[in-house]
Amino acid sequence: MSRLLRAKKLVAPALVAGVAGGSLYYMYKPRNIPGYEGPVVPLPIFGADGTFKLPRFPQVKSRDQQIADLKKSNSGNKEDEYDVLVIGAGATGAGVALDAATRGLKVAVVERDDFSSGTSSKSTKLVHGGVRYLEKAVWNLDYAQYELVKEALKERKYFLKTAPHLSSWLPIMLPLDQWWKVPYYWAGTKFYDFLAGSEGIESSYFLTKSKAIDAFPMLKQTDLVGALVYYDGAHNDSRMNVSIGMTAALYGATVVNHMEVTGLQKGENGKLCGATLKDLVTERDGNEATPFNIKAKCIINCTGPFTDSIRKMDDQDCKEIVAPASGVHVILPGYYSPGKMGLIDPSTSDGRVIFFLPWQGNTIAGTTDEPATITKNPLPDEKSIQWILNEISHYLSPDINVRRGDVLAAWSGLRPLVRDPKAKNTESLVRNHLIDISPSGLITCAGGKWTTYRQMAEECVDAAVKEFNLPVKPIANPPLVSGTEHVEDDAVLDGSCQTHRVRLIGAHGFSRTLFIHLIQHFGVETEVAKHLTESYGDRAWTVASLCKATNKRFPAKGERIAELYPFVDGEIRYAVRHEYAQTAVDVLARRTRLAFLNAQAALEALPKVIDIMADELKWDAKRKEVEWKDTVAFLESMGLPQPMLTTTRQQVEKGKLDWSNSLEWKMYSRHDKPVDEKERNEQAEIAGRAGTHR
Repeated sequence: MSRLLRAKKLVAPALVAGVAGGSLYYMYKPRNIPGYEGPVVPLPIFGADGTFKLPRFPQVKSRDQQIADLKKSNSGNKEDEYDVLVIGAGATGAGVALDAATRGLKVAVVERDDFSSGTSSKSTKLVHGGVRYLEKAVWNLDYAQYELVKEALKERKYFLKTAPHLSSWLPIMLPLDQWWKVPYYWAGTKFYDFLAGSEGIESSYFLTKSKAIDAFPMLKQTDLVGALVYYDGAHNDSRMNVSIGMTAALYGATVVNHMEVTGLQKGENGKLCGATLKDLVTERDGNEATPFNIKAKCIINCTGPFTDSIRKMDDQDCKEIVAPASGVHVILPGYYSPGKMGLIDPSTSDGRVIFFLPWQGNTIAGTTDEPATITKNPLPDEKSIQWILNEISHYLSPDINVRRGDVLAAWSGLRPLVRDPKAKNTESLVRNHLIDISPSGLITCAGGKWTTYRQMAEECVDAAVKEFNLPVKPIANPPLVSGTEHVEDDAVLDGSCQTHRVRLIGAHGFSRTLFIHLIQHFGVETEVAKHLTESYGDRAWTVASLCKATNKRFPAKGERIAELYPFVDGEIRYAVRHEYAQTAVDVLARRTRLAFLNAQAALEALPKVIDIMADELKWDAKRKEVEWKDTVAFLESMGLPQPMLTTTRQQVEKGKLDWSNSLEWKMYSRHDKPVDEKERNEQAEIAGRAGTHR
């Protein structure tokens, strides 16, 4: 009996120790971090003749060839008709095109502006489940919100797997100013880790005050008791969007930007059967653009904030479903945050959440959430900019003066919140995304967020296949996206959705050490090499080869288009030849990210960008002038100071951008007003006289 009692006494501690040990192991067990695997294709090698063999990648069709394919669909031959026409090539539209193409469908996607020209390029750059959504789910006992978080965490892993060059994990710090918040937020971040499960990146952890300051030196120390750090994903949104579109093109999709849908066509049965298109590039060249018709069995509307304009082409009397909200972000210099850690404020002065994240060498802060009107290039309002600066100043050391002049760029993105037109309460907003099919057959996919674009696309194509009985089929000869046959993509292209396995263009040969090979072979700068591999993956080989020689000992190749940023001339040529860039804004905003990082630097780089594009696309002087005016106007939406909107090309080329006498100097300048030596001596002399008279 005594032995039994002693055994019982040992069981309880053993169980506690086992549970505790198991929990600790789960929290801190070694993980295979997605996105950090080596390349799945061999590196280029030297041939038997001693010459270096650059990778030979498949190329997408030219834009003219793609337009010819569009026109061919109206030939009267049923085989030439598209199964799917996607309107809009943002994240969702490009994702739908890739999903449909990898299921063996004949698909076209057209975009009035450029890939990622709207909401998809103006995100917070996070790939996340949403810790704030999880908090709401717990407190409101909201199972639907909980499911949204789980879905997003699953999709986060797919980002890191299919595009490791464009996405990465990012530790985000949550500063704590009261001890009771430590267990509260610790439990929340651990629950976030638990939900991620096998999709997780790294476990969250607690930092003492001293460790928090060490990790984030700019942090305010007053009242700080410590910090929690959790992990989420980050990505380069517009480059991700372009890569999705180009991958779809390699899989056979017809992909055309700057192609406007001016009308929808219906058959005798009242069902949609095609659309009327107009090439806006032809108009930019000063020529008349003749509209033409294309045929498609199914039309999918993925136009984000402009969803209702396409729906009204289908049914003029339909009720609008988009409730746009404006989200303003600002870009600050890189010294505002550590290079590898972000910060979140979960409870700002008005209850909103604000992020403060390292991005592309600078710091991004945002976002706001205000009702907005729909415009092509919404302007960031001064009130929102000041609110963001005021909020982040609360978390930074008081000796850091957060100045308006430190804002290098600012933009406003329109988030297309949607209402369900079939719901009883048509005023309530949909939690996640909406897929709606009109009586005439127009499929609308709207709402959602970047992280779940792939899931949205999958559900949308599923709905299209079911509604129109589309002929999905295996792809017998898939394109060699990697440029080599020595790779398995893990994607079984049997007609089912495989976009969670299909690696995007540039992913196959990417590794975290690829930049070293670029330096050794091309003689490019280290910063440039890292940028190229993290923006283009294995296509960095092609981009670097398109850079002109500098005639210097080092760097041997790669002329920067902006002195302080790693964007180089080869990127412009690559954007035109391989990514359908048609305007200077396409290059400055979406192929490179210079306009988003520094509006003034983008203005200074504009002459060089226009000249290289003019050489590639055979622009005349009139077209170059159009590009100058349109790009400067666009840069206003990126926060370019008002005094610079009238800047001429000649002023930029001569370096005469002096606006020190402008009333806006105090607001926009990043440093004190310069005083030349003569003026300084005069001021000293005046001060000396004043002292003598006393």
